[in-house]
Amino acid sequence: MNFSEVFKLSSLLCKFSPDGKYLASCVQYRLVVRDVNTLQILQLYTCLDQIQHIEWSADSLFILCAMYKRGLVQVWSLEQPEWHCKIDEGSAGLVASCWSPDGRHILNTTEFHLRITVWSLCTKSVSYIKYPKACLQGIAFTRDGRYMALAERRDCKDYVSIFVCSDWQLLRHFDTDTQDLTGIEWAPNGCVLAVWDSCLEVRILNHVTWKMITEFGHPATINNPKIVVYKEAEKSPQLGLGCLSFPPPGAGAGPLPSSESKYEIASVPVSLQTLKPVTDRANPKIGIGMLAFSPDSYFLATRNDNIPNAVWVWDIQKLRLFAVLEQLSPVRTFQWDPQQPRLAICTGGSRLYLWSPAGCMSVQVPGEGDFAVLSLCWHLSGDSMALLSKDHVCLCFLETEASVSTACRQLGGHT
Repeated sequence: MNFSEVFKLSSLLCKFSPDGKYLASCVQYRLVVRDVNTLQILQLYTCLDQIQHIEWSADSLFILCAMYKRGLVQVWSLEQPEWHCKIDEGSAGLVASCWSPDGRHILNTTEFHLRITVWSLCTKSVSYIKYPKACLQGIAFTRDGRYMALAERRDCKDYVSIFVCSDWQLLRHFDTDTQDLTGIEWAPNGCVLAVWDSCLEVRILNHVTWKMITEFGHPATINNPKIVVYKEAEKSPQLGLGCLSFPPPGAGAGPLPSSESKYEIASVPVSLQTLKPVTDRANPKIGIGMLAFSPDSYFLATRNDNIPNAVWVWDIQKLRLFAVLEQLSPVRTFQWDPQQPRLAICTGGSRLYLWSPAGCMSVQVPGEGDFAVLSLCWHLSGDSMALLSKDHVCLCFLETEASVSTACRQLGGHT
């Protein structure tokens, strides 16, 4: 496993282009576009204020930069660097901005979610959509880009409207049987739309009958001996006297060697660290706060917010718990390799964690000082990923699955 040099970064704003050729990152009000293979700077754009959000168009030809404080969006072209576009929402303000699937329209959500403004880059026309709901996932497009579903809130009730993306005309409008709609998502074939309230529990449904197949519980104690429980263990490196070097008089003390981390297979029963939710406050940490299917749909990874140090990996074919990884620190995020069932995890420390059916491993991120990995994103090839810290980004280049499996076995993580 190899790592690139470290580059400056602001606000964790770093994204690969959809075609995998470019890497965009932000440093304050500057947008930097690099070649993924050479990491050389291809374009450097200067925005009018500090960038708060970036997003590539689906064809990787354009990239938008949103400056919410100023109510501005600037759009840059990779093919024509001299071309650019500025969208000013004025007194209406701006809280969100995204591309339509065709990469030629931009949807801006105004302050207080009063409306969505659809701007056309080709015709410069403007369309308005009222009543968007303030929720985590209130806009969803079909994979073919023909339709958009929008979550709405009118008269203290939830609704969904379906729009045709070619002309943004309303196609359908209906209410939903939800108390407080949290998100919407189209099925891959675009024939079914899912709407949900919250993710306090994880339930698996049949996509034909829509009846519950099973419910995955997240108990604080693992008793089943068939479930592999990996516990991260930290040990200080042992130094012999011959390995110690003493600085000359008057010299400052050098950095202490960092501790080593590896996974150990725990014997059941295993009690996981739990966090008692503060129920008298708004939005308590409880229930399933994160979940993701592997690209082949064989596995599901979940995190229970009141057991924050653990990642649960479920075997979807057999509908059973496959493995649990308990970290020393709360899990910040995880993401599947786009090409194979390999899960990358970060906890806000200087290590990257990888799980696959062959086992799991812990990797120290090199660099001066601690590179605290706060987020990560995979390249579409699955051969590399970007690791993001508060002020920096570096690329991690992975080895083949065979060599990773060998490393997992050497670390005692083979299942």
